[in-house]
Amino acid sequence: MQVYNTMTKRKEKFVPLKEGEVSIYCCGVTPYNAPHIGNARPFVTWDVIRRYFNRLGYHVRYIQNFTDIDDKIIAAANREGVSWEEISNRYIAAYYKAMDALNVQRADLYPRVSDTMPDIIAMIETLIDKGYAYRLFNGDVFYSVEEYEPYGKLSGRKLEEMQAGARVEVDDRKRHPMDFALWKAAKPDEPAWDSPFGKGRPGWHIECSTMSLKYLGEKFDFHGGGADLIFPHHENEIAQSCAAIGDEHAFAQYWLHNGFITVRKNTEDKNLAKNEPEKMSKSAGNFFIIEDILRKYPGEVLRFFLVQTHYRSPLEFSEENVKEAQTAYNRLKTAYNNLNELVKRIENYEFVKGGSSSTAMLKSSQAGGLVDTAERLMSAFDNAIEDDFNTALAISYMFELSKDVNTYYNEYMAGKIQPRGTDAFMIMRVSEIFTDMAATIGIFENIEEDEVDSEIVDKLMNVIISIRQDARAAKNWAVSDKIRDDLKAVGIILEDTPQGVQWKKA
Repeated sequence: MQVYNTMTKRKEKFVPLKEGEVSIYCCGVTPYNAPHIGNARPFVTWDVIRRYFNRLGYHVRYIQNFTDIDDKIIAAANREGVSWEEISNRYIAAYYKAMDALNVQRADLYPRVSDTMPDIIAMIETLIDKGYAYRLFNGDVFYSVEEYEPYGKLSGRKLEEMQAGARVEVDDRKRHPMDFALWKAAKPDEPAWDSPFGKGRPGWHIECSTMSLKYLGEKFDFHGGGADLIFPHHENEIAQSCAAIGDEHAFAQYWLHNGFITVRKNTEDKNLAKNEPEKMSKSAGNFFIIEDILRKYPGEVLRFFLVQTHYRSPLEFSEENVKEAQTAYNRLKTAYNNLNELVKRIENYEFVKGGSSSTAMLKSSQAGGLVDTAERLMSAFDNAIEDDFNTALAISYMFELSKDVNTYYNEYMAGKIQPRGTDAFMIMRVSEIFTDMAATIGIFENIEEDEVDSEIVDKLMNVIISIRQDARAAKNWAVSDKIRDDLKAVGIILEDTPQGVQWKKA
């Protein structure tokens, strides 16, 4: 397996620190507002990565934090006249709801900053004792970037050329303009915790260092998040963590960062240079809340939109692009449904029993050809995932397989294929392969409301088809055609096959 390591700026062979185990830390959200589609991309990306390692048989330890105390959370609480805990809990719940809709499996642990204060304070004390941090007279504590010689190794920036990044406050009391806060002295009417430095709360960067080290140890495999976290957040995490541990090669061994989701200011004009896509962010006010998008599109379609592009590439969000993703998703869903229908028919003994299992007969079987194609494409699919988790390429093999699946299904339904009993095993294998592909990508898992009582729906459709057949027998073409047309209008297609009239979703 090859992964692109932001630290080395190249693809590297992945070698786990412990055989058969994979440890992952992904920076989580600051819950001061409802999650938007840009927030979702890293979590969907890591969900695919985690799923694939699980499929390979690895024991995966996946940690994702909540920064549940922050300036923006406090500001939101003050605006509403509620506690910071109420704001955090509200939007953590909104996060879970959104991720559930996107089929993002829960992390093994979601540590919160507010629950990790003793560990954060202890790490700050260690950095002070080792000379990497200093305390100001008012109780603020800063990290001294000049004391950590490799500072800038992740982002590739030189200290003398750097400018203060996001959440870095300009303070003339700092020894160097790039020094960053480890502990912020308490302000009036703000939440604060007791510490040896005085009452206050932690800075942003120290929180993730503490939580990742606490739950994954001094060395772990992967650390990830959006590309916007490379500097200053992840750069500062490295400086704190490696300094506290005393080992420049400690902490995360592979750094993976997903590309931005972008939007255009004017969605109707895609030609003018002034309308180039720009990064989606809450601060820019150009974000789209996941809950709002889900009112128009199923969660799986939104997930598919996110994974159909390589995780390191930028991804433009627009109504048009999501609709295109929905069309593509439905093509794969048709193949998935067709395989399920074939499996159902196999289970109902509709495939001919017996039949030869000789190599020659198997090769001459159309099912045999289909399973050969499926095995080849499964191998190609896995190779794509193992090449820096290239979901875009992997999905292209799903489309290739779906085309052959649909051809087989249509010919079977038209009576052009008379399957042998041995074909059943091959179709079952094709279904298993396609399901494994889908499970890795994370689609076809949400049971839609219209699929919950599928047995009842089947019985109801049989009644409707029977009424239509009676109308046709009576040459009442008006009623027959109306039933067919009305069903088509709601997305149900009737097909005349040698096995009788069949129905499927459009």
